[in-house]
Amino acid sequence: MAREKKSGAREVIDLFALMPWWACVALAAVAYVALHAWAPLAADPVQGIHQLDKLYLGMALRAFAMVGQYAVPGMLLMAAAVSAARRYQRGKLLEDAARAQDTAAVDGMTWHEFEVLIGEAFRRKGYVVVETGGGGPDGGIDLVLRKPVTNGNETYVVQCKHWKAYKVGVDVVRELYGVMAARGAAGGFVVTSGRFTNEAMAFAQGRNVRLVDGGRLKELLDGARTGGPGKAAVGCDQQADAEMTMVVCPLCSSPMVRRVAKRGPNAGERFYGCSTYPVCRGTRAG
Repeated sequence: MAREKKSGAREVIDLFALMPWWACVALAAVAYVALHAWAPLAADPVQGIHQLDKLYLGMALRAFAMVGQYAVPGMLLMAAAVSAARRYQRGKLLEDAARAQDTAAVDGMTWHEFEVLIGEAFRRKGYVVVETGGGGPDGGIDLVLRKPVTNGNETYVVQCKHWKAYKVGVDVVRELYGVMAARGAAGGFVVTSGRFTNEAMAFAQGRNVRLVDGGRLKELLDGARTGGPGKAAVGCDQQADAEMTMVVCPLCSSPMVRRVAKRGPNAGERFYGCSTYPVCRGTRAG
């Protein structure tokens, strides 16, 4: 899908609008105070023609400070307004979808509104959400989630499939799993308003991919709206976090898959086996 070209000022405003509105207001106040104090000092008097370059530089800096003391805070305040408007729209989108008794409200959304809805649900679950805009209803990773942990941040990737009539197939799940491995993500989500094929569910079984279909999506939205755990959706409990954590092969560093031993002294016990088996036979305790 072709994207509208934006001016430099519009791009700056959109960039700062990713921040909370109150942060933009605070930055606007700091920018005004700093530039207003700097404006009279930006051009120091110089002596001699050999210092004309310094004079011109000082004049340029002073002109920037004189204009910037109003322009920079003005753009930041516009970014604050955009941020507040977007936050309101996201919240309203989530409220309307969560209150609906069926999936009609979700099915009637555009693919972009659906991505915004899912992003807001994860945001209220405590994730930092980056909307990548995958390029259309079927293109690329739509959301990147970051969750603070004791030793840094864990990254998760999300693919949104706003498909009303068709089931999401195994190819979509495979693609997401490959992106997870390439990015070193701790886990991933495929979210749809419809359903998944049996092959897709079988592939996700035992892997750090969580499939959220229409029924679980409703629980996710309800939980995000009320602040509850969302039970079968994503949850924030320790068991869910453990299931979504990437396990890496100690031999080749490839993602590992949880399996059950079928024979030998450990028959019936769970373990992690390398996803490239039989090329690599690395294992970890499960």
